[in-house]
Amino acid sequence: MRKKNWRLVITGCLFIALALGFYFLMVSIAPNSTDPVMAMQIAGRVTGIVTGVSIVMILIGLIGKKNEN
Repeated sequence: MRKKNWRLVITGCLFIALALGFYFLMVSIAPNSTDPVMAMQIAGRVTGIVTGVSIVMILIGLIGKKNEN
């Protein structure tokens, strides 16, 4: 039986929430920028990368590691 790593799962969920919060914060800030299109492209890339890494963290945490007997 594998033991789940709940720290990775919780951290992954937290990072997804922070990434979405950052994205929605940038949505409200971007119209005041000198180049709003570029600001949203960068915000989207950062959000996508952090979300992707977070999903991998969650999957690795749920898979867990083998118990050593």
